[in-house]
Amino acid sequence: MLPATKSHRFSLADVVPSCMKSLAGEPNVLDLPGVDSAIVLLVDGLGASVLKARAGHSRTLAPLLSPSSTIGARFPTTTASALATLTTGEPPGVHGLVGYTVLDAANDRVVNQLSGWDDRLDPETWQRVPTLFERARDRGVRSFAIGTERYRSSGFTRAVLRGAEYRGGATMTDRFEEARRVLDSVDRALLYVYVPELDQAAHSHGWQSPLWTSVLEELDSTVRAFAADLGAREGLVLTADHGVLDVPQSSHILFDTDPGLVDGIRFVAGEPRALQLHFEPDASLGHRQAVLERWRAAEGSRSWIVSRDEAIESGWFGPRVDREVVPRIGDIIVAARKGIAYYDSRPVAQHGRSMVGQHGSWSPEETAIPLLRFGAFAIRD
Repeated sequence: MLPATKSHRFSLADVVPSCMKSLAGEPNVLDLPGVDSAIVLLVDGLGASVLKARAGHSRTLAPLLSPSSTIGARFPTTTASALATLTTGEPPGVHGLVGYTVLDAANDRVVNQLSGWDDRLDPETWQRVPTLFERARDRGVRSFAIGTERYRSSGFTRAVLRGAEYRGGATMTDRFEEARRVLDSVDRALLYVYVPELDQAAHSHGWQSPLWTSVLEELDSTVRAFAADLGAREGLVLTADHGVLDVPQSSHILFDTDPGLVDGIRFVAGEPRALQLHFEPDASLGHRQAVLERWRAAEGSRSWIVSRDEAIESGWFGPRVDREVVPRIGDIIVAARKGIAYYDSRPVAQHGRSMVGQHGSWSPEETAIPLLRFGAFAIRD
């Protein structure tokens, strides 16, 4: 049985459109009231399950978490896809960022969607739809994206944040202070504030580490101070792009050690918990089906394994997948159900295998994310 593509009433795609409607004083699916300024705080990797597990270290955020304040992240639960969904309001099948690494068929290569942009991949056309910041600008609303300086001029920033004025801040506190300055300088605005530190700590040390807990405590206290200073017409929503789970090296699966699983595979894309395998162009239908069945026989007890057509038909990349996007999706998708990660041991560089916290697939730990409200958006008793 395949996972349910809609596990929660609302999803990441609903957040910014609802904030834009609140700025216009219009009804919206999240039932946000009208405001003069709306702030979307995106905490990379803050899943609902880990926030609940560390509630004792989060006296501001955790008490607000409930079934009604939990929404769904879309598949694949990876930053490149999820942030594009957040900032366009569209699923991956439309905006086109269908994974962490993705096949660029025109150049016969796999491209990292966060850091692999070059002059052969135009962010403004590869990400295929206008951002919500561009739409806000067209309606006379200024948008601001507040992140670290290292991301200011990246291809990924151009792909998903175009239309917003970028402001930099080295530390978490710096970014919140910059957000306050923006709010004090404009009468009406849409703000996006990005916090990557929690995800970085999870990848390097795991979410169960003291480092991760320390970063959560810093986030909690910083949000508490910022929210206390919000004006009567300033609303803040906090959400995440995906959750996280720890995967020890003992749970790494070196799939290439079974030659039948890589027979005729030209490219391995996606990420360790959501592989996207692309066949050689001349692979026959019979061969493709045989390799798919080998994967199901070998790994079907601990992963969802589907063909591209099955994934599209089941809505894995959204209710619509545009023709231009189809080749970017793997011929075979291997989405982990258990606490495992798949690695190809053939490349010399194996830096990714040091990663502890992981995400990308369909587990509740990865798909359930918070939607917490503060200031004018806070739910009143």
